[in-house]
Amino acid sequence: MASASLLKSSPVIDKSDFVKGQTSLRFGPASSVRCIPNVSGSSLVVKSSYADELVKTAKTIASPGRGILAMDESNATCGKRLASIGLENTEANRQAYRTLLVTVPGLGEHISGAILFEETLYQSTVDGRKIVDVLIEQNIVPGIKVDKGLVPLTGSNNESWCQGLDGLASRSAAYYQQGARFAKWRTVVSIPNGPSALAMKEAAWGLARYAAISQDNGLVPIVEPEILLDGEHGIERTFEVAQKVWAEVFFYMAENNVMFEGILLKPSMVTPGAECKDKATPQQVADYTLKLLHRRIPPAVPGIMFLSGGQSEVEATLNLNAMNQGPNPWHVSFSYARALQNTCLKTWGGRPENVKAAQEALLIRAKANSLAQLGKYTGEGESEEAKKGMFVKGYVY
Repeated sequence: MASASLLKSSPVIDKSDFVKGQTSLRFGPASSVRCIPNVSGSSLVVKSSYADELVKTAKTIASPGRGILAMDESNATCGKRLASIGLENTEANRQAYRTLLVTVPGLGEHISGAILFEETLYQSTVDGRKIVDVLIEQNIVPGIKVDKGLVPLTGSNNESWCQGLDGLASRSAAYYQQGARFAKWRTVVSIPNGPSALAMKEAAWGLARYAAISQDNGLVPIVEPEILLDGEHGIERTFEVAQKVWAEVFFYMAENNVMFEGILLKPSMVTPGAECKDKATPQQVADYTLKLLHRRIPPAVPGIMFLSGGQSEVEATLNLNAMNQGPNPWHVSFSYARALQNTCLKTWGGRPENVKAAQEALLIRAKANSLAQLGKYTGEGESEEAKKGMFVKGYVY
């Protein structure tokens, strides 16, 4: 367990903590032990040299009024975003857009972490500054997408599994040296396709192994078991499936000796399927989602950073706000991609003269979700663009 002072406070990582390759990145002696039974029935004590740092990083990201900017789109997905505004998928265009995102003045007041794609982690801005350094100057913790994407799961009902465990330890160590302090691994479960027991177990086991490997290399794992929105099912069915998935995920994380104080959860909100005729109000989404959290998530988990899952920008913010109308054992916040970037991207349109207006659009969304994390969002003055739905059936990063 981490020290009492760490668990009671909400520390902020000092910029000097990110100096790459320094032994000072490990905050003193290990304060977490993991007991693993051996064949003789006794226990082997495994110490985590990153334990204090993992807790500190997780609590920094899960700080009041702040959430995560998910900008970890693969180059192919980023290309689709650029194509929507008429731009070619080149490294220069990807660099220009990512520079726009990370250099928004004052972004760190509302954004505590940014998930990057591997290219971005090693990339510089258009004016030659390392993107990692720019984020740190904004008091934003750099993170990294570490999974290798979804592939068909043999023996299942046309379901998928997430690859990327091979070589993950060495890649994670390199990402840490580059300045990343947390990681993200996304796997999905499809309700229309079952989900099968095989798919749920595979998803949970993969997330658990990833989480253990990440912590062993100094990265706070964001655990993302996404329940896809595809389908005509109602909110009760989503709730039922999510209960099973989350139970499996936390069971296998415990089996793999994952320290819950040093993780963040990035789940879907509990909503009806996208094709369901009965739409849910923000209050209904909040009621079902919070009930699920209380049934399945240990209070030791510092932050629940919800994905937007194809909701419109305003819809995602309204639902988050509804969940923060009362106290929660966890920091209930956001880790949004399209629900933060959509209006920003369209405002930019690839034109240099629109950069300032696009950055203001991103800052508006960041402020709105910051208020929602505090339960103070009203929805007044939102643009029609921000209210547009963005669900894409079968969306895959």
